[in-house]
Amino acid sequence: MKLLIANGHLIDPAAQENTGMSVLIEDGKVAAWLRSGEDTPEDCEVFDASGLLVAPGFIDMHVHLREPGQEHKETIASGCAAAVAGGWTSVCPMPNTNPVNDNAAITRYMIEQAERAGLANVFPIGAITKSSDGSELAEMGEMKAAGAVAVSDDGRPVPNAGIMRRAMQYAKDFNLPVIDHCEDKSLSSGGVMHEGRVSLLLGLKGMPALAEDIDAVRDIILAQDTGAHVHIAHVSTKGAVEAVRRAKDEHINVTCEVTPHHFTLTDDVVAGHVRTGSDSDWVPSAYDTNTKMSPPLRSEDHLEAIIEGLRDGTIDAIATDHAPHHADEKALEYDRAPMGITGLETSLGLTFQQLISKGVIDLVRLVELCSTNPARIFNLEHRGTLRPGSIADITIIDPELQWTYLNSESRSRSRNSPFDGWQFTGGCVATIVGGRIVYRR
Repeated sequence: MKLLIANGHLIDPAAQENTGMSVLIEDGKVAAWLRSGEDTPEDCEVFDASGLLVAPGFIDMHVHLREPGQEHKETIASGCAAAVAGGWTSVCPMPNTNPVNDNAAITRYMIEQAERAGLANVFPIGAITKSSDGSELAEMGEMKAAGAVAVSDDGRPVPNAGIMRRAMQYAKDFNLPVIDHCEDKSLSSGGVMHEGRVSLLLGLKGMPALAEDIDAVRDIILAQDTGAHVHIAHVSTKGAVEAVRRAKDEHINVTCEVTPHHFTLTDDVVAGHVRTGSDSDWVPSAYDTNTKMSPPLRSEDHLEAIIEGLRDGTIDAIATDHAPHHADEKALEYDRAPMGITGLETSLGLTFQQLISKGVIDLVRLVELCSTNPARIFNLEHRGTLRPGSIADITIIDPELQWTYLNSESRSRSRNSPFDGWQFTGGCVATIVGGRIVYRR
């Protein structure tokens, strides 16, 4: 089967291409690039991409697909449907399933379920410790052989520095990045939002930025000691961004990601207020549990530090931390509701709104953050680029597309997004995985 993505504007930072180009696909791989005026090959389906951006498939480094064990919130199939609608050709699910993905059998199961769905690629992240309980290391080599691309204990960060050091040494032997949700639980335990002025006014227990800062610094020191690759998940604080910046200056093997909600919203929305100087006409509800997540929405100074980290290259990737929860769970009081929001379908719109349209980053940097760098960090060969011979995972974007996100129309099984009703300019119009069009707006 042949498919020609014709007349689009190709952006491929890995190949240093940013130009008008048609992309020919054969048997699931990129066969050739065709310049304007070259003849269309025979027996070829044509996708007219005039006025559209053609990019290597976007890779979400941090999602929660809930299967096995919590299929009432999300299945691998429903999560992958939401992913391709948002322009993500590949997703990397965290191991906090039930049972925990701490062995090769569960890793294989997740990949097989994704293959049955036939939508996005799934590259599982295995657990650092058995059952993610922080005590005994999981069999990282067996999980990697089964298809795991990294290890993490996700929202249960390894509290013991000695175990984390051994984990990094072990993971390095298998060339696996160690991903950490940086949070010192001795400082944040019981907190439900960012510790600061707003938490004080609302009477809610706060989670101090210091809890993230301390753990990030610890992990960076351990990475320097072991030579392992540590990846800081969903950075949300000024201190963590600065720690990563210093580590990179010292050539320590550290990378990090940020979520769209952390560069869009602040803790003011928990009180029912929008950010100072925001151009949004959205009026949030106070104590809306769809503003509850971990790490929490921070204050404006932390958001500005994230924006600067995106601008100067400190931050390597944008990831959604897609965390679906059933409506009944999110309907509980703020103190009792689970943390997390969905994000696969809104991420690209928020990135255009908050970063592209405001000149924080350009389109080349967008592709680096969502495709080139995630592929490099997770060592995904033949992805993150559209060079001839690479796997034909492609995200096609209309930068002028005007659309509205509605929770009621989400492809996820859950509806816990604070961005219900938001209007966007710029979004995905088609997603191609392995040479097949799996989503078309």
